Amino acid sequence: MRAVLIVNPNATSTTPAGRDLLAHALESRVELTVVHTDHRGHAIEIAEAAKRDGTDVIIVHGGDGTVNEVVNGLMGRPGGQERSDPGNDTGGQERSDRPQPDTMPAVAVVPGGSANVFARALGISPDPTVATNQLVDLLSARRNGASWRRIGLMDCGERWAVFTAGMGVDGDVVAAVEAQRAKGRKVTAGRYIRVAVRQMLASARKDPLLTLELPGQPPITGVYFAFISNSSPWTYANTTPVWTNPDTTFGTGLGVFAVTSMNVWRNLMLVRRMVSQKHNIKAKHLIRDDDVAWVRIRSAEPVASQIDGDFLGLREEMSFRSVPEALSVVAPPVATPSDQRQ
Repeated sequence: MRAVLIVNPNATSTTPAGRDLLAHALESRVELTVVHTDHRGHAIEIAEAAKRDGTDVIIVHGGDGTVNEVVNGLMGRPGGQERSDPGNDTGGQERSDRPQPDTMPAVAVVPGGSANVFARALGISPDPTVATNQLVDLLSARRNGASWRRIGLMDCGERWAVFTAGMGVDGDVVAAVEAQRAKGRKVTAGRYIRVAVRQMLASARKDPLLTLELPGQPPITGVYFAFISNSSPWTYANTTPVWTNPDTTFGTGLGVFAVTSMNVWRNLMLVRRMVSQKHNIKAKHLIRDDDVAWVRIRSAEPVASQIDGDFLGLREEMSFRSVPEALSVVAPPVATPSDQRQ
C-alpha cells in the first residue's frame, strides 16, 4: 500500500516529535512518502500529484484547512450539475467528469490543527497519538479485506467543502480570526468565542441582507447569517461540541441553520441549546433543516463568506449541493446520530 503523509508544520498542534512518531508508526506498514507544505494551496498540488501517481492513501497531519485543500486537489473543479440552476427540484444531470471514489486515494487524518472538526466528526481522536493508533488499526483492517468508508461532500460551486460553509457573521468571524493569526496570535477556542461575540453584537445594529432558498419553499428574506453543514457537530469550544444540526451526517443531505433576528437574549438562549446535550435546538427566529439536497443564499450586498473555516472573501451569492458518497476516508465505521451525541 502506497501512502503520502502531508504535514503542515505550521498547524497549531503539530510538533517535530509527533511528526516523527507518526512517520515511524507508518513506515513499517505502508510504502511512505512524507511531504511538508510550505505555502497556501500546496496540499492541493500534492494531492493532485498523488492521484496521478496512483497513491492508495493520503494521510493529512494538519488542520481542517489542509484537509480541505487535499479534498479539492483530489476532486478537481466543482460545479455540480451540467445545468446552472441548483434550485431546480427536477434534479438534472450529474457531471460525467467528476472523479469517483475508487479512482482516487482515500483520505486519512491525524489531527494537528486547533479545532480538527472534520477528524472528530469522523470519530477520530483529537489526540494525535491515539489517532495514530487508530490509523494503524484501520490500515491493518484494509489489508485484511475491509473497505474504505465513503462520505458525502458539499459542492459550493467554486470549491468543495468537507464539513461547513457560511455567509454573514460566520464569515466575519473567520476573517477576523485569520487577521489575528496573521499578526502571530495563537488561535484558540477562547479567541474564537471572543471574536464571535464581538461580531454578533456588531451585526445586531445592521439590517438583514440575506435571502435563503431551499427545495420546495418560497425564498426566505430577512436572514442575518446562515451556516450550511455536512456533518455534526458544527464545531467545538475546546472539548465541548457545538450543535447546529444534530441529525446532519456525512450520509445525509446538508444541514441549514439561519436566523432572522439578532436579538442578544434570543441568541444567547439559542447558544445555550447548541451546547446542551439535549439537542433541542429550536427558536422562533431559527430556520433549520438537517437534510436538504441544496441551498442557495443571495445577499443584497457582498458579505463575508467561509468554507471549512477558511475565509473566502466577500460574496453576493453562493450555492451549495450535497454530493453523496463522493470520497473514501480512512475512519471508524459510521456512528448513528445518537452515538455521535454521547
